[in-house]
Amino acid sequence: MQILSFNAHAVVTNDPSVLTLTNDIDPRSLSLAGVKRIDLNFPKFTDGRAYSQAFLLRRRLGFQGEIRATGDVLIDQLVSMSRTGFDVAVLREGLDATAAARQFERFSDFYQGSAVDTQPHFAKAAA
Repeated sequence: MQILSFNAHAVVTNDPSVLTLTNDIDPRSLSLAGVKRIDLNFPKFTDGRAYSQAFLLRRRLGFQGEIRATGDVLIDQLVSMSRTGFDVAVLREGLDATAAARQFERFSDFYQGSAVDTQPHFAKAAA
């Protein structure tokens, strides 16, 4: 997962290949033809609807482009974001991107499958 500082993120408004979705939009109702990037917003860190949107985009709709987390993105959310399909996370203003990368060292393997790696750990071990 790529981690961006707040200042490194540029909001794109006039490019049809980039969509910015609010949390109340069902991704299944959209045409994704020609879309290369989708920005999903976390208005508050306690609002997890963007996790569901990312999962739907990856697993059910097969979206292969970039899914970017924006808004109130905290370091402790990054691993869950990666497992639900996000490629890029833009940290909340004031957070350090180098400290955020350490989260992936702390949690490097999982028993369950995810939106990105669907095979559970026990199935990998058996193969």
